Amino acid sequence: MENNIEILEPLLKKINEYGNTSYDLIKLKTSAKAIEILSSVATKGILLILIVSSFIILTIGIAFWLGEVLGKIYYGFFCIAGFYLIILGIVYLFMLDWLKKSISDSMVSKMFN
Repeated sequence: MENNIEILEPLLKKINEYGNTSYDLIKLKTSAKAIEILSSVATKGILLILIVSSFIILTIGIAFWLGEVLGKIYYGFFCIAGFYLIILGIVYLFMLDWLKKSISDSMVSKMFN
């Protein structure tokens, strides 16, 4: 009986160490994946902010130019707003499902790769 306990004791110790090591490995993999996702989101967020701000400045410039061509400055802003509403309608009607699917596919691939 004592012989069985002497054999089982190191085995149980190794099982416990294996469990602790596996738990630590899962924690490290999870934190590495979270850091990878957060850094990707932060980088894309900064890039998006720069692109959007440049686009807004460009839009304002075009609106002023169109307004000058049309005779009243606010006409240019109305034309730009109408153009964006048309683009929004097209995206909403034809591309909304595709856009949702591509974003969700991108998020899932980031999480599991």
